Amino acid sequence: MDDKISTSAEAAEAAALPCHREVHTDPDAPAALKDVPAPMQKVPAPEQKSPARWAYERLILYIQNFEKTLDGEHEVAMGFAGGDAGVLRIEGMGYFDPDIVTFYGSDSRGARTQLVQHVSQLNVILRAMPKPKPEEPAKRIGFRLVAELEDQA
Repeated sequence: MDDKISTSAEAAEAAALPCHREVHTDPDAPAALKDVPAPMQKVPAPEQKSPARWAYERLILYIQNFEKTLDGEHEVAMGFAGGDAGVLRIEGMGYFDPDIVTFYGSDSRGARTQLVQHVSQLNVILRAMPKPKPEEPAKRIGFRLVAELEDQA
């Protein structure tokens, strides 16, 4: 039993911090979410964020941490469930309050692609995809997304 008493400020701060839990079959597997950027730990408080912003910020964490596991020959992409839509190389991401998340990128043939998704239908499969130009460095969208959040803070 935890008998710790928190001040109202401590309770509000704790409520604003993202909580998560994960378990892997491999005890040495890296934790997917461990470094939460400062802007995600600040105002607005959880009740002031739209479902779209919540989804956007958490997706940034997953994408950035997924990219940390990639070698220099791969970039992050999304797989689609059902149909033959294939994959979307994630080259941008955004949200539209209160409930839309958008992914921008290209498919495996290089065609421009955009996915507009309601947060209630959000299912994302992150995939490692060979970069289209082997001679160029891999592009890491997750780090750019976090930097953009930090610039807004």
